[in-house]
Amino acid sequence: SFAYFTIKDRLPQILTRVIDTLHRHKNEFFEDHGEKGVEAEKRAISFLSKLRNELQTDKPVTPLEDELPDAALWNQYLDYQRNLSNGNGEPSWFQSPWLYVECYMYRRIHAALAQNPPIDDFDVFKEGKAQNFFESQEAVIALCTYFQELLKNIKDLDEKQLQEELFKLLQVSLWGNKCDLSFSAGKDSSQKSSPLQSLENMIPYILVNDMEKLWSQLVNTKKKNTETSNVRVDIILDNAGFELVSDLVLADFLLSSKLADEVHFHGKSIPWYVSDTTKRDFNWTIKQLQSANHMWMSRCGINWEGNLKKGVWVYRDHMFWTLPHDFSSMAEVAPDLYADLQKSNLLLFKGDLNYRKLTGDRKWEYTVPFHQALNKFHPAPLCSLRTLKSDTQVGLKPGQGEQIQASEPEWMVSGKYGVVQFDAAI
Repeated sequence: SFAYFTIKDRLPQILTRVIDTLHRHKNEFFEDHGEKGVEAEKRAISFLSKLRNELQTDKPVTPLEDELPDAALWNQYLDYQRNLSNGNGEPSWFQSPWLYVECYMYRRIHAALAQNPPIDDFDVFKEGKAQNFFESQEAVIALCTYFQELLKNIKDLDEKQLQEELFKLLQVSLWGNKCDLSFSAGKDSSQKSSPLQSLENMIPYILVNDMEKLWSQLVNTKKKNTETSNVRVDIILDNAGFELVSDLVLADFLLSSKLADEVHFHGKSIPWYVSDTTKRDFNWTIKQLQSANHMWMSRCGINWEGNLKKGVWVYRDHMFWTLPHDFSSMAEVAPDLYADLQKSNLLLFKGDLNYRKLTGDRKWEYTVPFHQALNKFHPAPLCSLRTLKSDTQVGLKPGQGEQIQASEPEWMVSGKYGVVQFDAAI
């Protein structure tokens, strides 16, 4: 299966790159921290080499031994996996759910650094994320320019034109999700050309297109909410780099068009899945745009910094996003986060990992309704913007999946197809 290929080939490659990254920064650790830095780097590498060996030889998954705040939850989850196996031996790397062991690997990478001060704050994926951003420069310029031109006459747009612009920016955000470094095991995956040019040609590749429903949700909420209550949209982020810029443009459009009054962003509290957005990536991206020597890029950066200062944009992270649990257990495991999401009028979940966690990463029949696959996770109306990079997909029309499968066996994992899939949460 694709899961087996991922664990067997892709994850060891990612670990090897992490070890190489630490090797390359040895001098920097020495300059910053002296011998202590070098010792810490050696310990982290030894920890990661052991992890790689455990993975490649299908050893049992071991409890976490660190003191980090989420360790107890991880170890409870391992007990839960042991109970699932009904005494058929310990959960191991190749004999466990893919979602669990993949998340577990990233959590162990984090532990390798967190347990080794003074380099405990080092993000082993930061370079790749920065490189993706710089290599997507042309696309970023094209998008920022398009958006700033749009803002000049946004007040004059009628409802139909606003809808058209929203649909365009939703698609840019959707296809921005192709730029995923864990998918390419860290190899180049930047957005080279202007994403706006090819949107028309990409429409046939959106297998579920609920943009109309999403539009109705926003417009109806706006009409219902009088002056007294704000319309709030939450974006559960995926990758840094070009995808993040496309999400920020979408968020700015929601505010500028008055479809929303505030946008809450949810990122990861630790480096995760190679290119996922952390608070540091979020702030770094806005700073990069601000200081760019391109008028419209820097205008975007300045405006976005302003949105954060005014509080109409809010960035949050929560430990739950980097746990192995699927979202149907959020109400129980992270009731505070679930209660916060219930205050939202629309949740936009970006990317493949969020889709896997929304649907429990199960091998569903393609035609199972999205609402059913969410398994009672309905804090608020929600929409998944996702390009397919794993073999879980629901909510298709009868025969739709089989038809594509016949001509493209790799359709579920190539990133070529996408969904904009909505659930009204009723």
